[in-house]
Amino acid sequence: MSKRNTQTNKAAARERLRAERERQAKKDKTRKQVVVAVSVVAALAVVGGIAYGVNELNKPGAWEAAADAKNVTAPKNTSGDDGTTVVIGESGAKKTLELYEDSRCPVCATFEQGIGETLSKDVEAGKYKVKYVGATFIDNIDNGEGSKNALSALGAALDVSPEAFLEYKAALYSAEFHPEESDDKFAKDSYLIEVADSVDALKGNKAFQKNVEDGTFDAWAMKMSKAFEKSGVQGTPTLKMDDKKVTAEGSENAPMTADEFTKAVDKALKA
Repeated sequence: MSKRNTQTNKAAARERLRAERERQAKKDKTRKQVVVAVSVVAALAVVGGIAYGVNELNKPGAWEAAADAKNVTAPKNTSGDDGTTVVIGESGAKKTLELYEDSRCPVCATFEQGIGETLSKDVEAGKYKVKYVGATFIDNIDNGEGSKNALSALGAALDVSPEAFLEYKAALYSAEFHPEESDDKFAKDSYLIEVADSVDALKGNKAFQKNVEDGTFDAWAMKMSKAFEKSGVQGTPTLKMDDKKVTAEGSENAPMTADEFTKAVDKALKA
């Protein structure tokens, strides 16, 4: 081999090596740019995911949103601010019996089972009017939704008629349908509709059912609950007439039997 050919070959080899190094450097640079870009996208995705998660956590639940609602759909047969005044009875009745109840309250169920029929007859006869104030505090104690959901359903019944409201309330508190306080059955729309099927005016009533399932009166129920909180009443059931508690004789509690109730109410009517 000539000396010239050897030098030429060495120069060619050096050129190939230089070119290969340039290609490798370009490839490494491109790879680095891709890695950086992917890392940035991943970081943004993580940040975005965290932000989304935080936003989701901070979103109010359905009942919290209902409580904050500015536009309230009130049932028919109501009056006052946001329809939270519910008075049932003959307009000519001079006195009004205020009734404070929580739908999940077991003592309210005992009360309704003992005196509910007597109260309804008195109202129908024009002996007095009844003002209903619904509470939801048991949900706060047991972390449930049944008190709120049942109150909203009572609004749907009131939207049908005052009579449907009273009959539905009696059904909710009945021995057949009222659950244990720890059993949040009233949180289920399907169960509230099942109870309603025992009331003639509500059985198969599509408008009533839709209002229950759509939560039409959820915001109203929350406003009613606020009205209870502002009343100063500490527990349920509570009866008041002329701003004075109506209690069983010798007790600070509401009467639990028809006889006790009649005596207590007659005394309040005469006062």
